[in-house]
Amino acid sequence: MAGDTKLVLLGPPGSGKGTQAEILARELGVPHVSTGNMLRDAVAEGSTLGRKVSGIMNAGALVDDPTMAEVVRGRLGRTDARDGFILDGYPRNLVQAETLEAILGASDLDLDAVILLEVPEEELVARMAGRGRADDGEEVVRERLRVYREKTEPLVGYYDERGALRPVDGLGSVEDVSARILEAIG
Repeated sequence: MAGDTKLVLLGPPGSGKGTQAEILARELGVPHVSTGNMLRDAVAEGSTLGRKVSGIMNAGALVDDPTMAEVVRGRLGRTDARDGFILDGYPRNLVQAETLEAILGASDLDLDAVILLEVPEEELVARMAGRGRADDGEEVVRERLRVYREKTEPLVGYYDERGALRPVDGLGSVEDVSARILEAIG
């Protein structure tokens, strides 16, 4: 499967998606496609899309679904992602999941799997509070988790119905979790 793997990483904030995506990208020889990085890249390119994204982000707003779709379509259309990728941070809701399906379908592609990193809420709070970032106070963390449950958790059922969901225990060492993910995708 290496080299042609198309994965989405799902999981609550603090579950280790970014860390695991970087490791998996190296292991599988595919790019780690992070929404945060995509947005920063779009802004740095200074394109029309980048200027639009910059305006939204500077206003402190979330980038809307149609704009995110444009950013994702552009990134997945690059040569390095043609044969595989690890998507981290997208999709975040059902509209984005359907959009991703359409983007991939237009190129006759399908996701190989959707990895769900499962970590108990108290562990997530402890992990994020331990990072020492200004936006990681307990109240803020719990609000981020509430938003995740409301907006992103419905994706679990969406991908489960399609047979793509692979739940993975996100507790333990980084290496243990990586091994479990690799085992889950076969």
